[in-house]
Amino acid sequence: MSFPKGFLWGGATAANQYEGGYLSGGKGPAVADALTGGDGRNGIPRRFICELADGTRKEFGGRDEIPAGAKAIIDPDVYYPSHVATDFYHHWEEDLELMAEMGCNVNRLSINWTRIFPNGDDAEPNEEGIQFYINVFKKCQELGIEPLVTIYHFDCPLHLANEYDGWVSRHTLEAFERYCDVLFTRFKGLVHYWLTINEININTNFMMNGVHEHVSNKQNAEQCRYHLFLGSAYAVKKGHEVDPENKIGLMIAHGGSYPWSCDPEDVWAELDTAHHFKWFYGDVQVRGYYPAWKVLELEREGIEIAKEPGDDELLREGTVDFYSFSYYSTDVCAAHPEEHGATDGNMHRSIANPYLKQTEWGWTIDPLGLRISLNQIWDRYQIPVMIVENGFGAIDVREEDGSVHDQGRIDYMRTHIKVMKDTVELDGVDLMGYTPWGWIDVVSAGTGEMRKRYGFVYVDMDDDGNGDLSRSRKDSFYYMQKVYKSNGEDLD
Repeated sequence: MSFPKGFLWGGATAANQYEGGYLSGGKGPAVADALTGGDGRNGIPRRFICELADGTRKEFGGRDEIPAGAKAIIDPDVYYPSHVATDFYHHWEEDLELMAEMGCNVNRLSINWTRIFPNGDDAEPNEEGIQFYINVFKKCQELGIEPLVTIYHFDCPLHLANEYDGWVSRHTLEAFERYCDVLFTRFKGLVHYWLTINEININTNFMMNGVHEHVSNKQNAEQCRYHLFLGSAYAVKKGHEVDPENKIGLMIAHGGSYPWSCDPEDVWAELDTAHHFKWFYGDVQVRGYYPAWKVLELEREGIEIAKEPGDDELLREGTVDFYSFSYYSTDVCAAHPEEHGATDGNMHRSIANPYLKQTEWGWTIDPLGLRISLNQIWDRYQIPVMIVENGFGAIDVREEDGSVHDQGRIDYMRTHIKVMKDTVELDGVDLMGYTPWGWIDVVSAGTGEMRKRYGFVYVDMDDDGNGDLSRSRKDSFYYMQKVYKSNGEDLD
């Protein structure tokens, strides 16, 4: 038994890192549009420029807590990577043809909320924005590519973030529901695969979800999570009502994790981390309710989530059809991590694993960890599974003839696809598809850089916005073409 016929092979991108077209065609500003670049290797963070409640200006790191009353602004004299990104908005036909040439039969992309509703909560949608995506989806169909659409991928409308504290507010949830209504009705028949909330388990901060006080006010963080769950459930329920053929999944950042040792305290530290970081989010969206341990934790901490009649029913009714996740690396957990030299990697702190190599940005390379993760997910939930992000970020060098020799990326892809094959053939996991991250070069979410590249297609753009945005195929493009067109059989 190898990869099944009809297995979904493709690539993944996000509008705020790829699409560009800032304010084009009636689009409004999103939080990502107010986020500057950074320098991940030198520890320089992305940042927001904010006007505080007293009228003064101050800069905050992208993941910093922004105080209540502060409003992120867009300074015309500052470079913002998302405004052009790698310009899918003006290169969409060329890019989709490259996907088809590579052998893709699925394209994971996201809708930019503010291209549909410029402020997020407008009375009527922006027809020019809707037409843009209709054109994209029709072209996908012509090329034999299924769109896999992420409804919300870290692009909270700036208006909702500044004026309503983002997803803390029920107003944002209600605006999201109207947004979902438009997507499912207007794109019916063009899109059959959907993801609700991208990496729903990533921090509930301003950068991701427009939330101001996400650390000092834990009530805010938990209310935000609750509204995200309701938004996901609403999308599932609405999508099924509009078209029963729709397949709708969750999306979680599924970093694998290991205990530092067999000391029971280290084993518990890993289990507790896994519960809080990933299983909680999967349990709610697959099972339809908060797990008992989380309910008890909220009670102990004195947090009362604001609910409305019908919320519990919505969570139960809006459970997903499949589990999708991102996988890049694994972490090591310990009861006392400071004793073992915890370091930064993959945007949070972890203990270095002495058995694994790392990328230039400190992300561990662990293909067997992907097999472990797939088995854990399948054993826990018994619903189809899809890997919708996976890839190798590195500095690529384009030669004078336009070629890019990215053997390290090829090796990474080969080893990870090999364990996927083992998982299907030997473990019986119902794996439905694979969309590696950044099949084409995009702006890095964590650092805002271009030099940290994931793509199989090189885009001429640098960290300062210089370049002609021309596309060229890397060596990995031809490798993935061979893999995809052989349905995963030719991995040499």
